[in-house]
Amino acid sequence: MTTTTARPFPTEVPTRVLGTDSALTVSAIGLGCMGMSEFYGASDDNASIATLHRAIDLGVTFLDTADMYGPFTNERLVGAAIADRRDRVQLATKFGNERRADGTRVGINGRPDYVRKACDDSLQRLGVDHIDLYYQHRVDRDVPIEETVGAMKELVEAGKVRHLGLSEASAETVRRAHAVHPMTALQSEYSLFTRDLEDEVRPVLRELGIGLVPYSPLGRGLLTGAVGAGGFASDDSRSSAYFPRSSGDNLSHNLTLVDRVRALAEQHACSPAQLALAWVLAAGADVVPIPGTRRVRYLEENLGALAVELDEQAVRSLEEAVPREAVAGDRYGDMSTIEA
Repeated sequence: MTTTTARPFPTEVPTRVLGTDSALTVSAIGLGCMGMSEFYGASDDNASIATLHRAIDLGVTFLDTADMYGPFTNERLVGAAIADRRDRVQLATKFGNERRADGTRVGINGRPDYVRKACDDSLQRLGVDHIDLYYQHRVDRDVPIEETVGAMKELVEAGKVRHLGLSEASAETVRRAHAVHPMTALQSEYSLFTRDLEDEVRPVLRELGIGLVPYSPLGRGLLTGAVGAGGFASDDSRSSAYFPRSSGDNLSHNLTLVDRVRALAEQHACSPAQLALAWVLAAGADVVPIPGTRRVRYLEENLGALAVELDEQAVRSLEEAVPREAVAGDRYGDMSTIEA
């Protein structure tokens, strides 16, 4: 467990701009809402709504959900929480990971007819007349990206969606998609523990003027320093084989890397989570991480990362402490839906 005192959250959250050809101004740190409804243990809707309201009051206006979270219940939760403050948020949701109401996973779906239906269903669940940023959650390898994005473009033209994005797409797919309609952002996993997109994807995003929205910027909680050798609770999916990095020998090894982050955090007078988020924020003004939490205290701790300024030497020290190749285990037990 971390013993480092966290930096206080700022009185004003700055903004950043995602995209250039289709620009969207959002809070410099967003809020990932997935764990409020599924995957990370028991849910508490009242606590989650309190966290959403606190986030908006503090200036965290970039909220991220998806139809498959719950499934479907997370969009309803977020929609209920913002019903009286819609004009204060930038709302992002996603389609493409098709699930049934009972949770059964159908597969990846990028067919144009499904894109249209998924959008209409999300609008209804969210209780809004438009989505600020609409992502394809995973790339359907059986449907040309041009067809999927063509349908997404129609949603923009109809006024149902303002901006478009992809998630976990390769550099080639991003380039092809952007040729059909300007992409505002790519949402992919990015943290001290996950840096593979630096090789090919990141240069293409910079070339095309597309923002990066890192999910799991805290390594699915490991980089907070709050996870012990016992790992996560049995009802938390991070304790399962679906997330190889946080169980068994991989967990033990990766916690030694977290110890290095903790030591550096002490030097910066901040918490490990704040230092890990500060590293992501230092990647560029076009980068907007969306750490997820359902608790106000963690939300406020995450915002304290905005007060941690890292110079080039500090960034280099972190990257030397946690080399890319040092992290044990794949991101997912099944990487087949992630474009290389």
